[in-house]
This record gives sequence, structure tokens and C-alpha cells, in this order.
Amino acid sequence: MFWGVVAKIKRGAVNSEVVINLESGTEVTAIITNGAVANLGLKEGMAACAVIKATYVIVGTNLEGAKLSTRNVMKGKVVKVVEGPVSTEVDIDVGSGNVITAVITLGSARSLGLKKGGEAYALFKASSVIVGVK
Repeated sequence: MFWGVVAKIKRGAVNSEVVINLESGTEVTAIITNGAVANLGLKEGMAACAVIKATYVIVGTNLEGAKLSTRNVMKGKVVKVVEGPVSTEVDIDVGSGNVITAVITLGSARSLGLKKGGEAYALFKASSVIVGVK
């Protein structure tokens, strides 16, 4: 869960794009329904949190200069790798104590060469972000 401040709300016909600025300066972009914006009482300048399910996070390496359709791309340091027989849990510190957890296949983790202390990217679609308020 990442707490920050709502920087921008751009309304569409059905959905809104909500940008949350984290303390680290990193932006998290979410696409949620206009009904959710109203139900949460979201307004620019208010505190809000972004929640991303670990299985929605894609992990990459060596992405400098890559053009991607994913709105949320965060570079960080791998702080934990837990390998299982099928899946691997990867924690990436993206700054200011914000750690994103991803669950990827063991094969993917090994092909990326993920190791504690290494550099990696956490990527997730704006439609995969859940927005909450206090």
C-alpha cells in the first residue's frame, strides 16, 4: 500500500485517470470508474493510497529507453527474492521505503537474473491499481 497525495484527476465518459504522488516523488497512475471517484470523495490535494496485487506486477531489467504501454514503471533495488518450486516472490524498493512485491514464475526470475541488491523495474497497468482513502 502506497500513501500519497492526489495530484490530478482527469475524468472521462466512464473512467477517471487518478495520479497519486508518493513522498518519493514517484507517481502512481490509476484508472478507476467515475462512480468510484465520487464514492471515495476523491479530490486533488487529498491523501489517498494505491494498492497493487503482487500478481499484477511485471518485473523487468535493462529497460532504459524502452517504450512500454504500461503507465506505471518504477526502477528500484531488489531487496528480497524468495524462490519456490513454481513461483518466486520479488520485493523491489522503489524509494522512500516504498516496496513493491511481485509474484512471477521461477523461470522468469532466473532468466532475469534477479538477486538481492540488483536493479529491477516494477511495472503495472493503471487499471490494476486499487485506490483507497482513510
